[in-house]
Amino acid sequence: MNITLEQWQALIAVVDQGGYAQGAEALRKSQSTLSYAIQKIEDQLGVTLFRMEGRKAKLTDTGEVLVRHARDLLNRASLTEELAVQYGEGAEPLIRLQVEAIFPESIIFEALKRFAEVQPQTRIELRQSVLSGTEEAILERRADLVIGGRVPPGYAGEQLTSIDFIAVASPEHELLAASEKLGLEDLRQYRQIIVKDSGQRNLDDGWLGAYQRWGVDSIELSIKAVTEGLGFAWLPELKVRELINSNRLVELPLIEGARRSAQLHLILTNGEYTSAGVNELGSIIKKVVSEQCQQRYASL
Repeated sequence: MNITLEQWQALIAVVDQGGYAQGAEALRKSQSTLSYAIQKIEDQLGVTLFRMEGRKAKLTDTGEVLVRHARDLLNRASLTEELAVQYGEGAEPLIRLQVEAIFPESIIFEALKRFAEVQPQTRIELRQSVLSGTEEAILERRADLVIGGRVPPGYAGEQLTSIDFIAVASPEHELLAASEKLGLEDLRQYRQIIVKDSGQRNLDDGWLGAYQRWGVDSIELSIKAVTEGLGFAWLPELKVRELINSNRLVELPLIEGARRSAQLHLILTNGEYTSAGVNELGSIIKKVVSEQCQQRYASL
């Protein structure tokens, strides 16, 4: 490059401070140094940056355009240095996070928000998966940090939280017409909505005793299908509690099995060789989970 960052900095200082003398004072350089730097820009690029209006120097149209680009150039240079410092302190350019679909998005987004305050330059790839799809992300090393229910052999997973599921249907569903509590045999005659495994192994989880089942590929579609009266399902309580409170979904009055839970674990794909940034994100996730659990207990 013909023009150095220091020369561009001199130009911006003169513009921002309103003159050569003021710019030189702000940069703690001599006025002649700034004058020479700006003259070099004009000579090397063959442009005129300032024109005289009375006793004041004003930017030309060309000067205004170049100043605008010079600001962007200096900002990028500053960000590059900041990024290099962060990487030197253990940050990394990218963290891949794989999360079981039943895990509350509110926790993930709060954790990522806090992480961004610590490592704002680190890019995040966030993906959701179901059952073996989550496990495959670990085995195929497609994720650095995983929240999943199954810990593959050879990997260590720290118990993170449990997710409660409740059997629900829409208020108009035929199952709710009965005056007595329902048994599992009563459910067999009606359509069950299940979330299909996103991996290659097509694992099943939960009660699958209904003679007719519809499979969907996300928790959101399952909730929508049940809300629309297309069937019943066991759904994560945290994701449907608001719908229950507003009477858009109703808990099924089962004799047994109305509630069940699934354990989720925090898994570091690289184990003891996990980078500092991934460890930091994992710690933040655990802290947010702990805080939200305390809030739920306090509200009981």
